[in-house]
Amino acid sequence: MTDQYAALYASYQWLVPSQINIAQACIHRWAENSHEGRRIALHVEDEFGQGVSWSYQQLSDMAHQLANGLLRMGVQPGDRVVVAMAQPAQFLAALSAVLDVGAVAVPLSARMSAARRIRCVRDAKARTALVDASSGPELLQSQAQCPELIQIVGLGFTHDDIIPWRTLLARQPTTFKPRPTRADAPALLLFDTSDKHVGQLFSHQALIGALPGFVCAQSWFPQAGDSLYTSLDWCSTEGLLGGVLPALYFGRPCITSLAPNLGQHCYEILERYRVSNLLVDIQTLLRLQATLQAQDSRPRLALRAIALQAPPTANTSLLEWCQRELGVQPDVLFSLPQAVAVIGQAHEKWPSQAGSIGRPYPGHLATVLDSQGHPSPAGVPGELVLNRYDIQGHADPARHLGTWKPDGTWVEPEGDWLHTGLGAYIDKQGDIWLVDALPVSGG
Repeated sequence: MTDQYAALYASYQWLVPSQINIAQACIHRWAENSHEGRRIALHVEDEFGQGVSWSYQQLSDMAHQLANGLLRMGVQPGDRVVVAMAQPAQFLAALSAVLDVGAVAVPLSARMSAARRIRCVRDAKARTALVDASSGPELLQSQAQCPELIQIVGLGFTHDDIIPWRTLLARQPTTFKPRPTRADAPALLLFDTSDKHVGQLFSHQALIGALPGFVCAQSWFPQAGDSLYTSLDWCSTEGLLGGVLPALYFGRPCITSLAPNLGQHCYEILERYRVSNLLVDIQTLLRLQATLQAQDSRPRLALRAIALQAPPTANTSLLEWCQRELGVQPDVLFSLPQAVAVIGQAHEKWPSQAGSIGRPYPGHLATVLDSQGHPSPAGVPGELVLNRYDIQGHADPARHLGTWKPDGTWVEPEGDWLHTGLGAYIDKQGDIWLVDALPVSGG
């Protein structure tokens, strides 16, 4: 293959509109056309293998009804609204509705501990929450710890202190006049699932910032018939901004399941829906490998791209198996907590060495600095950093607005370089390699 990286990287230019809303870009604009609106946006299988499909029109209608309800409840632009729903369709509709009214969506994962979710609600200073039976009852029990939380919309359970989801939607029309939304307006407050308790605030334009990395790692998504399955948490930066929302932005379906993410079930989903593109962690890929190796016949899959969203290990045998048995060479798609899909691989366009996290994707300027703030020579470890601007001098839309503080404000990054705290070095080819620790200052 020819190495096309230099030409792609040098020629890329950001074209970010002054106004953009993630909900409009990913859901509503497809529903505005009757033909496009009938396209499937989401395939969902429950724990028993029963599938339900949702069109863009259905998601848009549900989101608009909910948005009208939120306005009647007094939700204002800039308010933080918790979205804690295990049902994927309702989750996407709720997320879109919050963004429709100019508020900030705070997705909270079922993979968090209950105590962690309560802390996130409290620190977000959320006045409103949209929840289902997976998280609603615990939130009600702990409402005294969240004094700002005064309104809870609940789906799938009853309580005197909630507004029933179905009652709220039944009273609202499916038409909605969206507010003009600045591209740099806050859109998503994303908390990680660990106990580090750090939230990152992203703007609407962060979706645009994620697209180059998503397209590259997914082998120039979208192609005819493309669809995406991801095992990553839909409430995480990597799963939401790095996978689900870009796929919907391109008008292609996402496939998901409420069943445990086991190898056999994953294989059945991939086969049944003829999934073309995967976004997974290394553990999911290893479970899929074990399942397929236990079968007598060759896998009957339609995969054409696999993106690994994780710091890689030099698992050359797994990569060789993917190429040999699946006909696909996986690409790393590396995200920072403060910026999504900024570094990675794209074997279709340029070579990368197994074990590296690849190179900065077009539109992103990342490098390694030494303890004095100077670029480290090839092979010399330092700190991985990401610039505020790309090589053209345009602001990088993938970067966060800031790190959230428990007092309801955020800390904007200082200076042009975003310091990640990650040790890394760049080899002579230009690939970035993570190291376990940063070098000692002055060493």
